[in-house]
Amino acid sequence: MTPWQLLDTATVPGNGGELQLYQRGTEFSIKLAGRGELMSSRVHGSEEVLAEQTCVRLTAEHPRLLIGGLGMGFTLAAALRHVGEQARITVAELVPAVVSWNRGVLGGCAGYPLQDPRVSVHDGDVAQLLKREEPAYDAIVLDVDNGPEGLTHRNNNWLYSMDGLNAAYAALRPAGILAVWSAGAAPEFMQRLQKVGFDVDEMRVRAHGKKGARHTLWFARR
Repeated sequence: MTPWQLLDTATVPGNGGELQLYQRGTEFSIKLAGRGELMSSRVHGSEEVLAEQTCVRLTAEHPRLLIGGLGMGFTLAAALRHVGEQARITVAELVPAVVSWNRGVLGGCAGYPLQDPRVSVHDGDVAQLLKREEPAYDAIVLDVDNGPEGLTHRNNNWLYSMDGLNAAYAALRPAGILAVWSAGAAPEFMQRLQKVGFDVDEMRVRAHGKKGARHTLWFARR
């Protein structure tokens, strides 16, 4: 079997550890040193469902979306396939190297979505945008870390706290959607969303088609 080759490493701000980019043939993997694989170019079905189901729920004619977490670009690419030419998407990515990887060696995995003129990149924490607390978005998609319990960046926990969810609520336009990806179930998180005032739908989907682990998606309407 072809061995994995380490292509690059990057430090996660805020003492979040080290990301490692690996390649084996046409397959790519991003790992967190000492914690294992975070994402793979082979497995991205639930991320695509997250974006697709968010877009299905949009009511705005020319929507503006905010995606927290670029990853390998699959969530962004799926969103672009399901919105019109007048839509605008901001993707916030905390680790600058992840953006560079997606502009370079990783770009082909998802079809180079960063080259789409509808996309702009915020180099920094998505929380910075949410803390402005102004109704700027028709959808906020959080594909950050491992879900409600962060692995790579402790400050990610704020996103899923009552303060973070209240900020997301304030950043959404009327009838806007907050969509959240999680590696596992978190009943208390759904209760938190409802306490903020969201109407919430929960979905369980396979990581890749009908195979793999079951991931949890929440779609919370303002």
